[in-house]
Amino acid sequence: MNCAVSDHAVCLITAPSKEIAEKIAFALVEQKLAACCSIIPGVTSIYTWEGKTEKGKEVQLIVKTRSELFPQLMASVKALHSYQVPEIIMLPITAGLPAYLDWIDQSVKKG
Repeated sequence: MNCAVSDHAVCLITAPSKEIAEKIAFALVEQKLAACCSIIPGVTSIYTWEGKTEKGKEVQLIVKTRSELFPQLMASVKALHSYQVPEIIMLPITAGLPAYLDWIDQSVKKG
């Protein structure tokens, strides 16, 4: 099976609600900063905030993009997000199905 080495990335973003997650997802796809945003509801997060251990229900976004678009993607998410310090992290895709990676390339801005 063929796979391609990649300059692509998956970004993880949590949101407090489906509505905010969809707002972010639509914006990223419409701005061509993401080829696809998958929204996973019902995530339980346990975290430290302001010195306290907290528990909250969140929605997880999995965003497929190109690595060089991350600064623009991060700025867009920060402008739309309701959290003071939102999770916006990038994980490199080291390899993938060539046709899928090509689809990402065709769907996002050219770097």
